[in-house]
Amino acid sequence: MAGVELLPKEYGYVILVLVFYCFLNFWMSFQVGKARKKYKVSYPTMYAIEAENKNAKLFNCVQRGHQNSLEMMPMFFMLMIVGGIRHPLICASLGAVYIVCRFFYFTGYSTGDPQNRLTIGKYNFLAIMGLMICSISCGVNLLMS
Repeated sequence: MAGVELLPKEYGYVILVLVFYCFLNFWMSFQVGKARKKYKVSYPTMYAIEAENKNAKLFNCVQRGHQNSLEMMPMFFMLMIVGGIRHPLICASLGAVYIVCRFFYFTGYSTGDPQNRLTIGKYNFLAIMGLMICSISCGVNLLMS
């Protein structure tokens, strides 16, 4: 595996955290599927319309919780991959915090009250900021070497 030996051994933790996020994403998508059945929102409808479905807000909150996680996923993955090159243990730890917060963000949103996503879920942004700092450090270190 050419090139992999250049990564620190601890980079394996970064990889495992990224895979764990994939499991969380699968779980969230299954929750959206269950909500589709429960609230009778058929494919390909992305969001229910309140005039057509009395449970539209409940379904839309489940859908939006997953959609927001999908919107953030590319940034999370990129910051984990890049920052983890120089700071694998810090990034893996921040990634684990991010995943836990994303779980609570989703479950809070899924209650039907969007404010509930912000109890523990709001701290995912602190993890993202930490990952940004690690990625900046990696970039600066490469420029200085």
